[in-house]
Amino acid sequence: MSMLEMGYWSFPVLLILILLRAPIGLAMLICGIGGLYFATDSSAMFMAKLKSESYSTFSSYSLSIIPMFLLMGQFATLSGMSTALFKAAESWLGHKRGGVAMSAIGACAGFGAICGSSLATAATMGQVALPELRRYGYAGGFSTATLAAGGTLGILIPPSVILVIYAVLTEQNIAKLFLAAFIPGLLAALGYMLTISLYVRLYPDAAGTRERLPYQARFKALFNVWPVLLVFLLVVGGIYLGWFTPTEGAAVGAAGTGVIALLSGNLNRRVFMDSIYSTAKSTAMIFFIVLGAGFYNGFLALTQVPQELSAWVVGQGYSPWGVLIMILVFYLIFGCLMDSLSMILLTIPIFFPVISGLDFGMGPEHLAIWFGILVLIVVEVGLITPPVGMNLFVINSMDQGTPMLETYKSVLFFVGSDLVRVAILVLFPAITLFLLPG
Repeated sequence: MSMLEMGYWSFPVLLILILLRAPIGLAMLICGIGGLYFATDSSAMFMAKLKSESYSTFSSYSLSIIPMFLLMGQFATLSGMSTALFKAAESWLGHKRGGVAMSAIGACAGFGAICGSSLATAATMGQVALPELRRYGYAGGFSTATLAAGGTLGILIPPSVILVIYAVLTEQNIAKLFLAAFIPGLLAALGYMLTISLYVRLYPDAAGTRERLPYQARFKALFNVWPVLLVFLLVVGGIYLGWFTPTEGAAVGAAGTGVIALLSGNLNRRVFMDSIYSTAKSTAMIFFIVLGAGFYNGFLALTQVPQELSAWVVGQGYSPWGVLIMILVFYLIFGCLMDSLSMILLTIPIFFPVISGLDFGMGPEHLAIWFGILVLIVVEVGLITPPVGMNLFVINSMDQGTPMLETYKSVLFFVGSDLVRVAILVLFPAITLFLLPG
């Protein structure tokens, strides 16, 4: 069997391991180590790879940004920022039909600016918003679908852990990727709010209303979100203005949210240690997947599968836009079955060379950034696509009185909004690249 054939046969082996419920990191590690052993017919090479790959992965300065952003999200949850964001949005929008649901979307967008995780955003905002949605007579399926969709904003609004991973894999500038994600993230939030407005017109009984608050109460609630604004401007603004690197910005953000949590009275020694433990556990999970992907992608590079696939696609003369659409459809389907981090780590080393070899009328850096944002959005759609969207299960587990089928029916409206947004960003790349210099 040739090296190239080994590379192709590794894909069905990997899928079988995943179907057997092996953790995705372990499945990629097994395929990578086994592939290197059979490809080189020597244990010395993969043992050397085990040593070098493990060290280079866990000592990477670029990846040190991940635990910092995860810790920032932990402290942000403790400091009551999620509640303040929801109350502020609710005070301005809650009196409108569907306004409390719109408030949840706005709060998810704000919390995503200091969290960077979709599942964490969905779970945190679910605890805050679900009781209010029930209180004002919102239908169970509509409520859970809204919060599941709002959770995806946690990874679209910078900072984003997945964008950091993409930047490392494709050797792109993290700050520029954050900047490019800003407008698509805002479009997502606005699109969800328009979806809610449409939904409550089609199903008037799905949403209640609450009393209009006086402007004094509104501005008071708005003032209470100053910690979120401060942290976001300090971290993201500091990175864009060159005050510090993304890693340093993440450390500043973690320290800042920690101080705010301490001043709020919600942080003591036990809670601090629990936050450190949760961050360490999440970081270990992410790094293990990164390690497994490193071995598997190293094996694929040895077999020349990505290069051969790229050359084959270019040689077929397919339209670049047709190839892009096929790749995005692939991500949409498999995003329903795998988490976004695993999808990015597994597929970007294969698809990125293919896209890089096609002519979309833009420079290599802009192409890489635009493609990364599109992939991120489409993979995140998988988190709310029935039947196995992860965000749907997270939110529905918090409201067990709502049948999952009701959530499925309502979330299709938000999936439709996502697909329209993807089409717009594909047709008009300038929307994504508008804020980039040059």
